[in-house]
Amino acid sequence: MNIGKRKNPKGDRYNYFYDLGRGPGQRPSTGLFTYVKPKTQAEKLHNLETKVLLDVKKGQTIIEMQAVGSEYIPQHKFKANFLDYYEDYVKQNRRKNNRHLINSLTHFKALIKKDFIAPIDITENLCKQFRKYLMDRFTGETPANYFARFKWVVNAATSDGYFRKNPVEKVAARGTPSKRLKEILEVEEYFALMTTPCPNQQVGLGFLFTCYTGLRWCDVDTLKWNQLAGHHLTTTIIQKKTGLPVVLFLHPMAMAIVNYLRPAGDISEYGDQRVFRLPHQDTCNKIITIWMNLAKILKHITWSCGRTSFSVLLQDRRVDDATVAYLMGHATTKQVSSAYKRHRPKDQSATISLLPSPEEMPAHFRIL
Repeated sequence: MNIGKRKNPKGDRYNYFYDLGRGPGQRPSTGLFTYVKPKTQAEKLHNLETKVLLDVKKGQTIIEMQAVGSEYIPQHKFKANFLDYYEDYVKQNRRKNNRHLINSLTHFKALIKKDFIAPIDITENLCKQFRKYLMDRFTGETPANYFARFKWVVNAATSDGYFRKNPVEKVAARGTPSKRLKEILEVEEYFALMTTPCPNQQVGLGFLFTCYTGLRWCDVDTLKWNQLAGHHLTTTIIQKKTGLPVVLFLHPMAMAIVNYLRPAGDISEYGDQRVFRLPHQDTCNKIITIWMNLAKILKHITWSCGRTSFSVLLQDRRVDDATVAYLMGHATTKQVSSAYKRHRPKDQSATISLLPSPEEMPAHFRIL
């Protein structure tokens, strides 16, 4: 194992590299340098300390090479701060438009309330505390989704040798049943919104677009013109089963919104631009609340209710769960049958009237 050096273009420094061979990529930089002719005491001290660091790096690299093929992992390869490992994992595995992984890190930091935590402090008890923290603050599947991502990180760290025994192995991810059933919009309420001006036109058009496509807020917010081709839209949702993006055929109302917003000129000039200009999601929901009041819709409606309404109204027209699941970007029908369904009858009186009436009963049973 050798460490080589070469002068920089200016000729006043030596830059050091690992000399692993003559092939491409076999001379990576060490990130260290020395002065060719040190002039000051500080530069001379820098050179001395750099030579010590070079010896350390050379020794570490030799140990790494000797450990190849064995189960031994050199100690210098471990991160002392588990948060550093967590952040690296997030950077390497984060998916676009999926906030579960980054949010799991954010809330784990909020739980521990410090910038440093050693791997030895990641215990089964701490994992249970984090699960409880999430379940106390979120409802539905959100706690389970965030904690599942935390488990990904701990499982990866266990595989990398940070833990002899996986501290999260026996701690299952759990959701929190919502105390409030998610409201949906009925057909007549769609019409009420269309005839009631929204305080923010972009929010109003974007929300109606969700109602007619089933897209999430994050998908509508990031939708670009080059994702639209005729009556079809290629979404950023990727089907887990096929690995391909979901292609939606746009309803005439969705197409009307697109055509209303479409700029003049060649699409190649603005293809990478966003279709909608939306404020933050929380702000959008506040505007939607005002809009509902103006339309005299007495329901607690948020942006996600538009996605649920899309699912329920299709199911009302007897569209099968598998088709609805595909349109919403789910690999299975589990979410459609458990979350995106009608939880209460639209019209109780119409439903109850389906039961046998007094006139249909045998004469000796009639009491009315």
